[in-house]
Amino acid sequence: MSEQSLPQDAHPEYADAHPEYADALPEYAERVLDVAERIPPGRVMTYGDVAEWLEEGGPRQVGRVMALYGGAVAWWRVVRADGVLLPGHELRALDRYRAEGTPLKEASRAAEGHLPRLDMRRARWDGGDRAEGHT
Repeated sequence: MSEQSLPQDAHPEYADAHPEYADALPEYAERVLDVAERIPPGRVMTYGDVAEWLEEGGPRQVGRVMALYGGAVAWWRVVRADGVLLPGHELRALDRYRAEGTPLKEASRAAEGHLPRLDMRRARWDGGDRAEGHT
């Protein structure tokens, strides 16, 4: 999905039109990153889970925010719903999952690259303390 579907304040050209906000993070992005920071070590949320938690946007908008700004938070804890590791970052993410004890499903020998997937049934976090600090 294109940037056109992002909330108004999430457009990169917004900073160009308003140089006084050039260093400011779009409000929607701040909220997405705040949710990512709340995810406990060893647990994950899907892009759709984050959008649902925020009650705004969708998986693609959350994915776009994570692609643009996610390096500032525990990006490996916001994942695809199928448990496949983030393409291009598989080994870095896998190291972090193993260090945090995130539940994984080992790949079969026939699987491409023999990389495990996240065990979504066990690793998924529902945002249990949602009410605390959520605005």
